[in-house]
Amino acid sequence: MLTTDDLASWLPQDVIRQYQERGIKELYPPQAEAVERGLLDGSNMLLSIPTAAGKTLLAELAMLKAAFQGKKSLYIVPLRALATEKYETFRRFKDLGISVGISTGDFDRKDERLGKNQIIIATSEKADSLMRNGAAWIGDISVLVVDEIHLLNDPNRGPTLEMTITKLRKLNPGMQIIGLSATVANGLELADWLDAELVTSEWRPISLKEGVICNGKLVFPDSEGALSGGKDEALALVRDTLSQNAQILIFESSRRNAEATAAKLSGDVGSNEPELSKLEESVLATGESETCRRLAQCVSKGVAFHHAGLLPEQRKLVEAGFRSNRIKIIASTPTLAAGLNLPARRVLIRSYKRYESGRGMVPIPVIEYRQMAGRAGRPGLDPYGESFLVAKNQSELHELMEHYVLGTPEEIWSKLASESALRTHLLATITARFATTVDGMKEFIATTFYAHQQEPWHLDATLERVLDFLVENGMIEVGTGVELKPTPLGSLVSKLYIDPLSAVRMIVHLKSDKAEPNKKEKKKISDLALIHLITMTPDMELLYIQAADSWVEEFIDEHQDELNSEENYDWLLKEAKTTSMLIDWISEAKEEYISDRYHIGPGDIRRSVETAEWLMHSLAELSKHLELGVTYRAERLGERIHYGAGPDLLALVELKGIGRVRARKLYLAGYTNLDKLRAADPTEIGHILGPKIAEKVVAQLREAHEQNQMV
Repeated sequence: MLTTDDLASWLPQDVIRQYQERGIKELYPPQAEAVERGLLDGSNMLLSIPTAAGKTLLAELAMLKAAFQGKKSLYIVPLRALATEKYETFRRFKDLGISVGISTGDFDRKDERLGKNQIIIATSEKADSLMRNGAAWIGDISVLVVDEIHLLNDPNRGPTLEMTITKLRKLNPGMQIIGLSATVANGLELADWLDAELVTSEWRPISLKEGVICNGKLVFPDSEGALSGGKDEALALVRDTLSQNAQILIFESSRRNAEATAAKLSGDVGSNEPELSKLEESVLATGESETCRRLAQCVSKGVAFHHAGLLPEQRKLVEAGFRSNRIKIIASTPTLAAGLNLPARRVLIRSYKRYESGRGMVPIPVIEYRQMAGRAGRPGLDPYGESFLVAKNQSELHELMEHYVLGTPEEIWSKLASESALRTHLLATITARFATTVDGMKEFIATTFYAHQQEPWHLDATLERVLDFLVENGMIEVGTGVELKPTPLGSLVSKLYIDPLSAVRMIVHLKSDKAEPNKKEKKKISDLALIHLITMTPDMELLYIQAADSWVEEFIDEHQDELNSEENYDWLLKEAKTTSMLIDWISEAKEEYISDRYHIGPGDIRRSVETAEWLMHSLAELSKHLELGVTYRAERLGERIHYGAGPDLLALVELKGIGRVRARKLYLAGYTNLDKLRAADPTEIGHILGPKIAEKVVAQLREAHEQNQMV
C-alpha cells in the first residue's frame, strides 16, 4: 500500500496536503504500481486502467512534479468539452502557485501567451496547429499527457493525434510521455512505440457487473435476476434504478432516439421537485429553438438528453444537473462516453448498432461498448455499478454476452495511411522543417506508430502521390539533392490549418473566373458564390439531404448564375443546402427557424458557423496572398458569419454584449453607427437594451473615445 505521505520524496508537502484535504489518503493499486515503476522518476508510461480507477491523478502528479521544477506540461484531449472540464479540474493547482492555460480556439495563431503557464491543456488539433505556427514554447515541454490515447484508432482524429505525438517527441527528445486509456488491447505494441512502461489493470474502486437484459431477466455471466415491471424493459430498469435513489445513463444510437427516450421517461417517471424549475429556466435562457424547449421540458422532470446538436452551454447545464443529482436520467448518444466525467449507478445501452453511411446499421466496436459500460458506478457513492445491453431473444443474448460482455476490445491500428490525412500532415511536416529531403521525410515517417506496426515502405506509393500533388499545386518545391522546400503558398496553407485540397479548390475556382473575364456565362462572385465555394472543400461538413428537402432543387435553379460549377449533383444538393443555411444565418434568420428548416440542432448550427468562418478567413488570406480579388468581400463575409448579421450591423456587433438581435434593435431605433450611439442619451439606450447592458455599452464607448483622444 502506498499513501500520499509516501509521495513526499517527489512532491512538496503543499501538494500532498491538497490531495489529503480532498480525502485522498492512499493510492489505488494501479496508481501505486505506476509510481513504483517510475512515473515520478520521468519514465514514459502507458496506463491502461478502467474508468474511475485514477488515471488522471497520476498525470496530475507527474505534471505537478515538473511544474515545481520550473518545467512545462502539455495535456492533450480529443474534445473541446473535455479540455474545458480538465481546465476547471486543474485550476485548483493555482492555490499551489501553478498557472494553468487552455487553448482550443483559432488554428492560425501562435498563442505565445500560453507559454507562461506550467500546465497547458489543448485538443490534439490545436497542439498540431501550434507547431505549424511556430509557437516557441512547444520546444520546452517536459511532460506530455495524451488522454484517450486509443483514439489513434479513429479514422478522423487518429492521424492528427499520431503526428502530434511524433513531432512533439522529435522536438523534445527528453520529454516524458504518459498515455491514458481505459481500453488498449495491444497495449504492449503501443507502449513499445512510446518506449513506455505498460501499466494495465482491471482493478476498479467499485465493482462493475456487466450483463444483458432479455425476456424480463437481468442476465450476468455467472448469475441472473428478475426484472419486474412489464414488457418495456428499459422503463422497468429505470423505475428499479430510481427506487434505489440512483441515477442511470441510457445510450441510444441516434439523437432522435435519445430525445424520444428522454421525453417518454419524463412523462412516465419524471419528478416535480422545486429545484428543477431553476434548472429549467437556465436551459430556456440558452436559446429559443425547439430543441431548447424540449430539453427544458425534460429537465423540469429530472430527465435530460445529451448529444452534439445541443449548445455547449446546454450540455454543461445537463452535466452539472446530473453531477448534483438533480437530473436522475440522461439519454445520450455515445459522445458522452468519450471521457467526460459523468458516472452513474447503471448504464443501459439500448442499441448496440448504429447507422453508418453506405453500410446501414452496424454493430459498435467492443472498445466503444467498454467506454460506455465503464461509466457505471460512482466511486464513493455507489456500492457497485451495473451496465446492460438489450437482447430480443436467447440467440441474441448469447451473441451479446460472448462478443461484448466477455469479449476483448479490438486492437488499435494507425490510420495515418489515408491520402487526405497525409496531404495535410506531409505539408505541415515540410513547412515546419521536420523533414527537408525525401529521405528525411521517410526517416520521419519511420518514427510514427504506423511504421511501428507495419513496414513503412507500404506508404511509399502514397507518399509519392501526395508529394506530386503538393508540387503540382505550388505548395512545395523539390530542389537539388531531392531537397523539399515549402513555398510561401504552402506555408500559408499549413498555418491556416486547412486541407491542401481545400486551398486548391478555392484557388482554382477563383483563378478560372479571373482568367476568363469576357466569358458570357461568367458566374457572379457574390456572397452566395463565396459561401458555396467554401462548402465545396473537404473541410466543410455538409448537411444531409432528407425527404423533406425538395426545396433545395428550387434553390439551385434560382441561384444558377451564382453557384460554382459542381459535376456531382448529389454533392451539389448537399452543398446548396449548407450554403442556404449559412445565407439564412448571415441574413439574421432566427435560430429556431434555421433549426426547423434544416432539421439540425443549435449545436450543429454553431459548429457549421465556426467552420464556415474559419474557411472564409482562409479564403480571404489566400486571396490576399495570390491577389485573387475577393479579399475585402471574404473578410467582411467572415465577420458576418461570425456574428450572424447583415453588413449594416458590423460596427455595432463588435461591442461586447451586443449580439445580432440587440444590434438590430439599435439600428431600427436610428443608432446606425458608433458615433450616433456615442451621442445618444444613455436613458434612451437603456429603454432599448435594458439598463445593465446599456451601462456596459456606454462605458465601452467612453473608453474607446478616451483611447482615441490619447492617440
